Amino acid sequence: MRSVVQRVSRAVVRVDGKTVGQIGRGLLVLVGLEKDDGETQVDWQADKIAGLRIFEDAAGKMNLGLSEAQGAVLAVSQFTLAGSIDKGRRPGFDNAMAPEPAARLFERFVARLRTQGVATETGVFRAMMEVELVNDGPVTFVLDSRSPRPS
Repeated sequence: MRSVVQRVSRAVVRVDGKTVGQIGRGLLVLVGLEKDDGETQVDWQADKIAGLRIFEDAAGKMNLGLSEAQGAVLAVSQFTLAGSIDKGRRPGFDNAMAPEPAARLFERFVARLRTQGVATETGVFRAMMEVELVNDGPVTFVLDSRSPRPS
């Protein structure tokens, strides 16, 4: 599972010109699920994102989490994060999870954020979406559940 986490002052996602999700201050999270991902990866990422302290405190240090910053999450499924552009000139999506299990795990990710008290909006799974954001900082992180991490 790969996610791109962007600190935003505002973000909106539209489908067919209609707003389906929007937030003010918070995090835009683009979520890509891969074939071998499961509940463990989804739960780890949701917990990690809910607890990230990447908002500035009064001293200008990244020391505040979503709740202290009164922020929200806009979660957008993006299967292209599971793609590869290592070979050739066209992307390959062999490692992307099939739509049905990916939808189930994406919903689990959103539910896990919400159970932790994070106000969470979403796009529409498998829809062609327009995502508009104002990156605050800019601050952007890539979170990969396959990366080595301390126990």
